[in-house]
Amino acid sequence: MKLKESFQYEFSFTQEDVNRFSEITGDDNPIHINNEYASKTRFQKRVLHGFLSGSIFSKVFGTIWPGNGTIYLSQNMNFVKPMYPNENYTAKFEVIEVLPKSRFVISTIIENTNNQNTIEGEAVIKFDDDLIP
Repeated sequence: MKLKESFQYEFSFTQEDVNRFSEITGDDNPIHINNEYASKTRFQKRVLHGFLSGSIFSKVFGTIWPGNGTIYLSQNMNFVKPMYPNENYTAKFEVIEVLPKSRFVISTIIENTNNQNTIEGEAVIKFDDDLIP
């Protein structure tokens, strides 16, 4: 990996994904799972859990870019706009700092189809080729 290197990944989560995440975490806030309740909120429909949305960063780092050999050290996230089930999003990654010992600071952003940021943050990862069998 090198400074300014970037990667993009398109994704979406279904309501079934949201329901499973709710069951796994125990976060059964009706804003995520109850359409009638959610319709009466300022969002007017069900929204994704913030950490379900942000989990895409872990998937990309560990399995796609840079992939095997990645250790996730830290992540901060600012939830800027709501995200919704069954809508398309793009996760954007850029190396913004190269640190000693194969560590990298990565800008982590999710955009909706209107090119608006929904999540903004930074991650620190360690990418170690020695961890790849």
